[in-house]
Amino acid sequence: MSEVIELQDYKSRLSDPGSRKFETFSYLPAMEQAQIRKQVEYLVKRGWSPAIEHTEPENAFDHYWYMWKLPLFGETSVDRILAEAEACHKANPTHHVRLVGYDNYKQTQGAAMVIFRGKTK
Repeated sequence: MSEVIELQDYKSRLSDPGSRKFETFSYLPAMEQAQIRKQVEYLVKRGWSPAIEHTEPENAFDHYWYMWKLPLFGETSVDRILAEAEACHKANPTHHVRLVGYDNYKQTQGAAMVIFRGKTK
């Protein structure tokens, strides 16, 4: 007889913007800088175009995110990509900041992850 495994409720609620989850990585502990760097390296190795987006926590689910500059088409410098993400975070400290990797062959997002969480009210 197989063992019954209890699934964890993440208690994510519309009424509590701080409880909401964003993409796969948001269910894990916050990434450290070295882990974020590895994700950027992954995007670059795949040849994906990185882009930085941001939004207020309360608007993260029902609004488009703001684009931080244009996507970094053809950018291969991990340090430059990380610097842009930091600049976006510093300019918008109360916003969530998301890193997106656009796959230019499939014309889709290859990856998207929130790398900085803004403060919720």
